[in-house]
Amino acid sequence: MVEIKDLWVKYSVGDWVLKGINLSVEEGEFVVIMGPSGCGKSTLCYTINGIIPHLLSGTVKGSVKVDGIETLESSISRLSQIVGMVFQNPDSQLTALTVEDEVAFGPENLALPRGEVERRVEEALSLARLTHARKRSPQSLSGGEKQALVIASVLALRPKILVLDEPTSMLDPIGQKRVSDLIVKLNDEENMTIIAVDHRIEWASEHADRIVIMDDGRIMIEGPPHDVFSRKDMVRRIGFRPPEVTELFYILEDKGLNVDGYPVVLSEGEKALRRVMSSWRK
Repeated sequence: MVEIKDLWVKYSVGDWVLKGINLSVEEGEFVVIMGPSGCGKSTLCYTINGIIPHLLSGTVKGSVKVDGIETLESSISRLSQIVGMVFQNPDSQLTALTVEDEVAFGPENLALPRGEVERRVEEALSLARLTHARKRSPQSLSGGEKQALVIASVLALRPKILVLDEPTSMLDPIGQKRVSDLIVKLNDEENMTIIAVDHRIEWASEHADRIVIMDDGRIMIEGPPHDVFSRKDMVRRIGFRPPEVTELFYILEDKGLNVDGYPVVLSEGEKALRRVMSSWRK
């Protein structure tokens, strides 16, 4: 669904932000991109939906294809029907006076028949659990509801790929859970291809098919969570914090204990710790 080859990007001022990125994402896959601030995560997202180079200018080398279409050569309007983009701050994407008008805005701009617009609005509001709020002002919603509304407005365009740039970073815990549950639901139940920049390593380790760790414009490690965090020396060398339960087992191994692998979620850690304790008794 996404094929990025030898991608280099720099803005009009400064050095290269992305340096030879190669990444493939399969249909229905859930990929979480992580790394320190300034490592190029957002820039990578902007190339997937065409913001770079069509809205943000600079120098771009390499290839970015979504659903077989080269984003560097296609129009933003065409790409918006393939790749939906959700930013950190929901207020930056909300413009309409009511919730249902916000969701209808995209399909209406595609000049779809009224009946089709209404069907898409109903479907998107239902997925985002916002049907009850359809006549309310977006500004009256909570932070989590606003971000869910942004996702609903994107879904109304029926994209094949959803890209989210730290969608919960500005939300309280309740809002984070609402948006996180919606993201997981879209992947699990709708088989939507999702690429998310997120800093919540425990959440990513539990739900993502693959984690991509970036640093200084490059991909340092990528793979399923268990594969990524089995590389203890590499994770430590690049200074990336693993899940807390994984870090505990790194330390136990440092102390000379045979841990027999590294858990990445708490339920695995509980079982693994019981095995370690059992070996102590012996």
